[in-house]
Amino acid sequence: MISIPPPTQVAALPTRDAALMEAAQNLEAAFLAEMLQSAGLGKTSESFGGGAGEDQFSSFLVQEQAKHIVKGGGIGLAQSLFDALKEQTNDT
Repeated sequence: MISIPPPTQVAALPTRDAALMEAAQNLEAAFLAEMLQSAGLGKTSESFGGGAGEDQFSSFLVQEQAKHIVKGGGIGLAQSLFDALKEQTNDT
């Protein structure tokens, strides 16, 4: 069985690392939001009838859902991005 480490806690990291992790998590959330929208999440169902308002605000709902996925551990993209950004900043 593969053990998955818990998500990195932003508050426990030094200031620069916390900023890098936050940027990586924001990027993962944006990626997940696009994936969720492509999968059809947030589309107006014809039977619900929310109208134009529902269409306009569904993107906010999808974005918040993506942020909650990232807070719950996400898909590991944020950690990979963080590691790459940290390595790059250490090289300079």
